[in-house]
Amino acid sequence: MVVSIFGRQRNRPYGFCFKVTAAVIFGLSFIIIWSSFSSPSASVSSQRNSFSGILAPVPVADKRTSGGNVDLERTRRIDADGDIERQRGMTNEATIGEKKVPSSDENNGNKEHEAAKEEGITNKPGILSHLSDESEAKEPEETKEVKEEGDVQDEEDLGGKVDIATDGDEDPSGLTTDESFVADDESTTLKLTEKKKKKSGGPLFDSKTHHSWKLCNVRTGHRYIPCKDIEEEAGKRQRYHHMERSCPKAPPMCLVPLPVGYGFPVRWPESKSKVIYKNVAYPKLSAFIQTHSWFTQSGDYLTLLHNQSEFKGGASHYVNSLEEMVPDIEWGKGIRLVLDVGSKDASLGAALHDKAVLTLSWGLKDDTLDLVQLVLERGFPAIVGTLATRRLPFPAGVFDAIHCGGCRIPWHSNGGKLLLEMNRILRPGGYFILSTDIDSIEDEEGMSKLTSSICWTILAHRTDEISELGVKIYQKPSSTDVYELRRKKSPPLCKEDEGPKSTWYASIQICLHTVPTATEERGIEWPEEWPKRLQTFSDWINDRDKLVADTERWKVIVDHSYLNGMGIDWSTIRNVMDMKAIYGGFAAALESRNVWVMNVVTVHSPNTLPIIFERGLLGIYHDWCESFDTYPRSYDLLHADHLFSRLKNRCKQPIGIVVEMDRVTRPGGWAIIRDKVEILNPLKEILRTLHWEIRMTYARDKEGIICVQKTLWRP
Repeated sequence: MVVSIFGRQRNRPYGFCFKVTAAVIFGLSFIIIWSSFSSPSASVSSQRNSFSGILAPVPVADKRTSGGNVDLERTRRIDADGDIERQRGMTNEATIGEKKVPSSDENNGNKEHEAAKEEGITNKPGILSHLSDESEAKEPEETKEVKEEGDVQDEEDLGGKVDIATDGDEDPSGLTTDESFVADDESTTLKLTEKKKKKSGGPLFDSKTHHSWKLCNVRTGHRYIPCKDIEEEAGKRQRYHHMERSCPKAPPMCLVPLPVGYGFPVRWPESKSKVIYKNVAYPKLSAFIQTHSWFTQSGDYLTLLHNQSEFKGGASHYVNSLEEMVPDIEWGKGIRLVLDVGSKDASLGAALHDKAVLTLSWGLKDDTLDLVQLVLERGFPAIVGTLATRRLPFPAGVFDAIHCGGCRIPWHSNGGKLLLEMNRILRPGGYFILSTDIDSIEDEEGMSKLTSSICWTILAHRTDEISELGVKIYQKPSSTDVYELRRKKSPPLCKEDEGPKSTWYASIQICLHTVPTATEERGIEWPEEWPKRLQTFSDWINDRDKLVADTERWKVIVDHSYLNGMGIDWSTIRNVMDMKAIYGGFAAALESRNVWVMNVVTVHSPNTLPIIFERGLLGIYHDWCESFDTYPRSYDLLHADHLFSRLKNRCKQPIGIVVEMDRVTRPGGWAIIRDKVEILNPLKEILRTLHWEIRMTYARDKEGIICVQKTLWRP
């Protein structure tokens, strides 16, 4: 009946209105009926803010580690169980990575965690417990908007303070940009509002790229240093020579071969006097050993005889005699950082090490013998370089003393520019120690005239009866006033500001840097005695509380994460590099260990290297878009805290940094890399193609950490 009525109404003129009314009535009826059967608490969709509803956190010993952290990999990690195929071609009996790193399910032994592991959810005790630590405030959204990777302000000592204000790219100590150190002069502060927003590029590493590796085909073979060893084709003959730093247009994408018979380095402290000969052997070293009695080669090892060196009577006697000449030289107290120019076998550094002095051997790379690789193999700080027309990659006024033993460098030539470079990096009131076995009247007169013109005071001049070396000890003035008293203002005072960019590829200037005069300027006071110096922050450092916070933060991270839980055997670690140091907090946290740390401050970062030296730690400027000035297989451990994300828009081939890490790391050595997960995931795959073993992965809040170990594999 109802249907027939509806059919008749449909054919009437007003049928359209009737249809609309009927549709509304049916719709309302449907809603009323649906509501009556629906629960008031039901929702259409829900979103999880955490993983706590999926799996309860696994109990751990470290209370700072929150549960439910997501691993970088979404599949079962075979490397956590230590079930990794050994690489072929290992010549040593001890296989790298043979020590098993227990997985989380082995530690807890419950089925619940095994299920979590299948889902890629892990919670390692202490590992990365500070990725989202309360001491690391999150970056403001407005900062992220204008963030420009790798582009930061480079200023040093502006207005008597260290200005490390950034544009949000590289935030010192991991704190927010608002909390970073800012110079008193507002004109020197880099304002975010003045930065133009740049389009972010694509991913740092292309996950679709297939990587196949080959050995470097270079004349220097297993001793290849890309920016130092220059090979040129001259017709059919290959011309090879050393020169000042000159890098290839593109970073090398090849792997440096291993020496035949390479073995895992002797552990510290035995390595001080004993190394595996084939690890460092080359023809000129062989000839050098045969003519120097303090070296003995027996079987696979090269031994340096106790208390014998290039200094007759031994290096210990030589060091003690210097302190007798000038009692104010208190090794290991007032004198902490020494640059040894033209060092041979680091005998001076070995003798000073026993007195808590950190000596950096600067091996002069030329066509003659240099023993930098031997020095590094022994476990002492060393860098390879040249001393010609460019400045050394150090800030002004940072070394407590500079030494040149058996020195034949023509310091007074070319306007004395080489000595002026030493004057630049020497601390006000610091010592320049010169010893030579050649007494040339011409050199004597030239040196005397030059040192007088730069107001150096000669504190001692005598010939040591045992070492038979003529020793002179000079002291740099601690005040600029003496420069004004000169009758001839030659060399003149320097006018340019000092900063990272003024030392990187910069020419040596024939001028004198002024000595600080105001109490708030760096260099006006000598640092505290060691080891108090490490934790004492001078008045010229603005807002020292944040430096203290950074130091404490890294101490907690190192103690609770790096030293425990990563599977690293720290008894095998001696040479360490922090590839992106800020204040040296990471190095300070390792001070109680038997290691030394090379703190690298990138040239496009805030200029914090003076702070590192002030604390009694070593460091150097560098641009990671290029190769580092060291021999292959130099370091036992590399630490890279957000290095790759900072260089995203700077380096044309960021993968070159990974190849460089492979070059400078010893087989069996480690790398700890902290960065964004979007960078770490493809980075792991690249490292796998290099046959590095992934020992640990961890992530939280889009930040992650991986710990990897290099093997003996070569293509």
